[in-house]
Amino acid sequence: MLHLKLPTDPRWVNLAEKSVEDILTDHCYCEQKAASNCISLIQKYPDKERMVRELSPIVTEEWGHFRQVLAELEKRNLKLGYQRKDEYVNKLLEYMRKGGDRELRLLDSLLVCALIEARSCERFRLLSEGMEDDYFRDFYKKFMIAEAAHYRLFLDLAMEYQPEELVKKRWEEFLEIEKSILLNLDLRGDRMH
Repeated sequence: MLHLKLPTDPRWVNLAEKSVEDILTDHCYCEQKAASNCISLIQKYPDKERMVRELSPIVTEEWGHFRQVLAELEKRNLKLGYQRKDEYVNKLLEYMRKGGDRELRLLDSLLVCALIEARSCERFRLLSEGMEDDYFRDFYKKFMIAEAAHYRLFLDLAMEYQPEELVKKRWEEFLEIEKSILLNLDLRGDRMH
């Protein structure tokens, strides 16, 4: 369903389970950045009416997810640590078009968002199936479902604003880029990506 070219190493779940405070902190900031990114897209492209309409509730949902994860930290007497540099996302951003056609920059933005949501969905699925704590398994299953819907929405929006052939070609390029990025990142259990 997600079309990712490289599955996450299954050992990642065990590493994440050993670093609950760190993984929850990183997850929290991922949700905050997702909300901020949707706001940024709305600000940059207010003329894209469907996108504005569709992303507005996603902002609220992502901020709600931030609050849920923050509440989980508090419930467990854990601290929200400092935000860390997200090497995965930063490397993806390097491949986005920087200048030129505004519409092609939007396409790249939507596809990178879809890719991040797809990888998050895959990681949440792994946590929901692989963690020993039943509560956490259920907790992450809910996030997995939400991320799958967001992934699909970003791809649908890309198809709305660009020809299908162009979207598919660029999507395949980003899938290969993402695979090469993952192959060159260390396996860390304190990060969602």
